[in-house]
Amino acid sequence: MKRLLLSTLVAFSLAQAESVKDREGAVRADKARMEHDKRWAYNDLDSAFKQAQLTGKPVLVVMRCVPCLACMGLDTAVLMESDSLSSLLDQFVCVRVMNANSLDLTKFQFDYDLSFSTLFFNGDGTVYGRYGSWTHQKNSADQTLVGYKKALEAALSVHKGYPANKAELALKQPAPIPFVSPTDMPKLAERYKRDLDWNGKVVGSCIHCHMVGDAMRTSYRDKRKSVPDEWVFPMPAPETIGMSLAGDQIAQVSAVTADSIADKAGFKAGDEIIKMAGQPLVSVADVAWVLHRTGESARHEVLVKRGGEETKLTLDLPAGWRKKTDTSGRASAWSLRAMAAGGLNMLDLTDEERKQRNLGTDGMALWVKGLGMHGPHAVAKNAGFMKDDVLIEVGGRRERMTESRLHGHLMQDHFKGDEVPVKVLREGKTLDLRLPMQ
Repeated sequence: MKRLLLSTLVAFSLAQAESVKDREGAVRADKARMEHDKRWAYNDLDSAFKQAQLTGKPVLVVMRCVPCLACMGLDTAVLMESDSLSSLLDQFVCVRVMNANSLDLTKFQFDYDLSFSTLFFNGDGTVYGRYGSWTHQKNSADQTLVGYKKALEAALSVHKGYPANKAELALKQPAPIPFVSPTDMPKLAERYKRDLDWNGKVVGSCIHCHMVGDAMRTSYRDKRKSVPDEWVFPMPAPETIGMSLAGDQIAQVSAVTADSIADKAGFKAGDEIIKMAGQPLVSVADVAWVLHRTGESARHEVLVKRGGEETKLTLDLPAGWRKKTDTSGRASAWSLRAMAAGGLNMLDLTDEERKQRNLGTDGMALWVKGLGMHGPHAVAKNAGFMKDDVLIEVGGRRERMTESRLHGHLMQDHFKGDEVPVKVLREGKTLDLRLPMQ
């Protein structure tokens, strides 16, 4: 019966979101449904951590952007608490947070581009691990709980070993950050307050998680400073180093790209990653966190289980590894396209497409598949760029690169107020244009 109800609720929610798109109603309905829930503390982190200290239970915090369609299936499935999940949730103090206005950024650091994330803590604030699924982000109807269940089990295992394992958790902890709260960030402080406006337009008063990254990048741009890698290429997916991990496991390798960083390290399909950089893992998001905290280059020891036996591998991350990250599907790509590219939406032409245009395979050939028409996203259009242009040189750079890599180049080597020289191909002719930086 519960499974039927779950399916019905998801179908109704999706249909409503797609047709009515009542964002205001969705947020208010979530509050009405959850603020008196017996299991979930609603937007009350302080009481949750106090309860955890009293009971000895770990804390489970769900960060959920309620109006967003993405991850709706997973969110609904977790709230409906299937039989396999309910007994695990009983062992946590559970909190549901649906806005980032008063979030403590010195404690809550995760993939801000996701619409559903979970963080696991000890009552003293020590982070046990993170969960966030791009599979669910891309498929809003996906209700698969297998990977989430395994993450809960893994977090409970870490909790059982605490505090004896505290040293292993050191690198899981948040990194230094210049702002304590999103409302301390200049871009957000201009418009938002710590509390939501429940008496007015509540959605308009809500800071979404992805806005944290946008505001951080803006803080660097406004000071004409280079934006650090971790804010241009945040939480790199395992594919960045050449391996894919199964979504229904904690961190099991499903595929390895030949001659990639992962391949050279010795990873093989079927490997179960037990520890990475000394950290016990609770989900794929923990692998992304290790990569996120890695600098320009590093060597990490990785413990994997292969064929029932444990094997140690060395992951050697060379200089520039992070710039292979694909950020095009992230929420942050929207703001990056404005700041760095004036609203251009670009794709690296394939070898076959280049051949059709008499272009080589080694040089830049970024095809403008679309460009914005309003506000900051109209800057490139107003500067003379057009749909179907092909960028072949930007700021003196001619090598082949993805849109994501170009964004990194422009965010780190050029500054707000600059005009970057660009050569484009248009109808067989080469034109010289200038792209304003924002």
